[in-house]
Amino acid sequence: MFELISRVLKYVFILIIYLFIFRIIRLMYLDIKTMDKKGSSLDAAYLKVVNRLDSLNFKMQESYILGAKTTIGRSSRCDIPIKDKFVSKVHIRITEDNGLYFIEDLNSANGTFLNGEPIDDIVELRDGDKIGVGFIQFIFVDNRG
Repeated sequence: MFELISRVLKYVFILIIYLFIFRIIRLMYLDIKTMDKKGSSLDAAYLKVVNRLDSLNFKMQESYILGAKTTIGRSSRCDIPIKDKFVSKVHIRITEDNGLYFIEDLNSANGTFLNGEPIDDIVELRDGDKIGVGFIQFIFVDNRG
């Protein structure tokens, strides 16, 4: 009787291990598949959120494509709304002019940081720049080149 139970438990355990490995491989495949889609479709300038999205108490996308004029702030009227209490209603504006992108702080209460330095004027963005708004960190990515 003990041998029968032992053999059944052995096969159940092996089945559980195979299911676990299958799910890991499936998750890896889906992750690689979504990375490939993003890489091919984002031939534009965009902001990538650096923060771990699951650690935020509000919802955000992983990335945001920039238009000719993009506003970021707490207001739902902004192009990129951030429901962070340290972000002003309309915190910053990113503008494209002749193929270049510029960032401007709109007199926000807590300021905007570019590569760790506070900005108080209109500044040109370069690929890889880090933008700090409240608790959110973005990386400016320019894939147009």
